[in-house]
Amino acid sequence: MTTTTPTPAAASAPPRQGRAKPMSVEARRAAIAAATVPLLSIHGREVTTRQIAEAAGVAEGTLFRVFDSKDAIIDAAVEVFLDPEPFRDALRRIDPSLPLELKMQLVIDRFQDRFSGIFGVFAALGARPRPPQTIDPGAVVAIFEHLLAPELERLRVPPAEVFAFVRIIAFSSAMPQFAQTTGLDSDRLADLIVHGIIGRRGTAAEASAQSTAPRGTEPCC
Repeated sequence: MTTTTPTPAAASAPPRQGRAKPMSVEARRAAIAAATVPLLSIHGREVTTRQIAEAAGVAEGTLFRVFDSKDAIIDAAVEVFLDPEPFRDALRRIDPSLPLELKMQLVIDRFQDRFSGIFGVFAALGARPRPPQTIDPGAVVAIFEHLLAPELERLRVPPAEVFAFVRIIAFSSAMPQFAQTTGLDSDRLADLIVHGIIGRRGTAAEASAQSTAPRGTEPCC
């Protein structure tokens, strides 16, 4: 009886894998919506179903087996983005034992990312109604209380006021018309939040000499 010796290529070829387990409709919808979120900030409502399909790793026809239209995909993506829990979790992951200035910088970075994304997503919505949001400032205040616990005795204001101030600063600095013209990055903003504008004599003059002029002008001030 003649036996056939497998060629090296055949011997080293990996075994064929079966087809991936199909996802449920809800899981597929969630995966497509999540993959669409970053596309909205880039393309807005002009994002194509082909781009969405490529980002989600599915065939274009698969999109319309779980969604009625591209608008329905965008609406689902906006709803995913507006879920506050991932943002809150990102704040919770900041180590309270870090130096205060670094903690404030990381907080500002996360708030700026959040607001920048919101601006892009709302621009993608256009005139379409925004989905309802669950607003619970108390949840973030509780995070700030935990984060600032090591410095609580040093603070001039309670953590709730720190949160309110940081939110205002991050929101305004993330606005597209200001973001590229303030000349203040998150570490500088954190320094100003922590230490204010009063310092030793000569500080303002030294800072003025070392700073660069803003790269543009603002419409109001």
